[in-house]
Amino acid sequence: MKKILIINSNYYKQISENLLKMALKELKKHKFSISVINVSGVFEIPVTISRYAKKYDAFLALGCVIKGETPHFEFICKSTFEGIVNFSLNHSKPVGNGIITCLNKKQALKRSSLNVKSLKNNKGIESAKAVISILSNVPKKL
Repeated sequence: MKKILIINSNYYKQISENLLKMALKELKKHKFSISVINVSGVFEIPVTISRYAKKYDAFLALGCVIKGETPHFEFICKSTFEGIVNFSLNHSKPVGNGIITCLNKKQALKRSSLNVKSLKNNKGIESAKAVISILSNVPKKL
């Protein structure tokens, strides 16, 4: 059984809860062993993933960064995303990126929607589907 660790940044609690709820719903359709760790912000996600590299087959990174009035947004997003990509490439393990980056809370709520008609907008579902796709995609002999 494949083991998946979800690292959930709960800085914006409502948004992260929506992402987590929908990611879990999608993952539970498949036979995975799922664990969740909550961290305070998205910046802590790459190091948390690295800490558990040998114990899990795949990871989901969930959270939200909303742009403020300073360049902090750019620094946090760039370093977090580079950390996730570097980990994935160096360890050959998939990381579903469900981190929302947006300009305001309204956009974040839309991209973490629990509305059945707009579930395609939920980044938790999108990141879960990406990991499922990678874990189930095996080479076919021609």
